[in-house]
Amino acid sequence: MSQPLRIGLISDTHGLLRPEAVAFLQGCNHIVHAGDIMGGEILARLSAIAPLTAVRGNNDVGDWADALQETETVRLGGTLLYALHDLAQLRTDPPPADARIVVSGHSHKPLVARREGGVLFVNPGSAGPRRFTLPISIGEAFIDGDAVSARIVDLLTGKDL
Repeated sequence: MSQPLRIGLISDTHGLLRPEAVAFLQGCNHIVHAGDIMGGEILARLSAIAPLTAVRGNNDVGDWADALQETETVRLGGTLLYALHDLAQLRTDPPPADARIVVSGHSHKPLVARREGGVLFVNPGSAGPRRFTLPISIGEAFIDGDAVSARIVDLLTGKDL
C-alpha cells in the first residue's frame, strides 16, 4: 500500500517565510501557495523544498509576479486541486467540476470545510506577519487514493487549529 501524498498549504506570507514554515513543509510531495507572497525569493525557497504551485494575490505586484496566474489547477495523485487567492473569485472563476480540493488565502482566517459535492475547502491562514489576533498558521492536505483530508497548524505552538 502506498503512502498518502502530503501537500503543504501556505498563504499570505507577505514577504516573510518563517523558519517554522520551512521546517513544517519539509517532506511534502508538493506545496501550494495561495497568494500574497510578496517576493520571488519566497517562491525560490519553497520550490527548493518540493514542486510548487502558486497563485497571485492582490498584493503580488511587480516583474516577479507577472508569471503568476490568479487561479491554478494541479492534479496530484489523480486528485484535482484548484488554487486561488480570494474565495470571492469563485463567482467569476469557478473551480472545474472535478476539483476535490479548493485552496485559498486572503482572509488570513484558517478554514477546513467540506462544501457542495464534498469538495474540501482549505484556507491555511497566514504564515507571514501577524494580523490582528489571528493565528500564524500553515496547512497540509493528504491525498490517499480517493480520500482527501486536511488540517491547519498554528506555526508558533505546533497545535492543530
